[in-house]
Amino acid sequence: MAETKYTAVVAATGEGRNGGRAASNDGLLDLTLAIPKELGGAGGATNPEQLLAAGWGSCFLGAVKITAAKKKVTLKDLAVVAEVTLRHTHETGDYSLSAVLHLELSGVDQQTAEELGAGAHQICPYSKALNIPVTIDATVA
Repeated sequence: MAETKYTAVVAATGEGRNGGRAASNDGLLDLTLAIPKELGGAGGATNPEQLLAAGWGSCFLGAVKITAAKKKVTLKDLAVVAEVTLRHTHETGDYSLSAVLHLELSGVDQQTAEELGAGAHQICPYSKALNIPVTIDATVA
């Protein structure tokens, strides 16, 4: 049985993604939300896709570090750029997400970079939780 380590609690109120608010119970997160200009909204505030990208990118970076440590690989520089795309199927009216995780690192060869990305994807809680199309793109600088 898995041991609970932490539970994040965030309340979404108001109009949700259209001018609503997201606030954590500890007060550390308190954001106004807005529909992006690209979707016809006012913009000027964050949106759920950006929040997902921030969380997933940060978590995936940590998973790469864990994977590298298990393989005894030393990394010099490491960054993850997460792209979360909102899609709309006009015929059905359904919305869905897809993602690209750009892994940028140095100190390893291309094959090792790809192996680290694949390994991180297997242990990252976001990657395991989200059943959406994901591309992992590793680039060695």
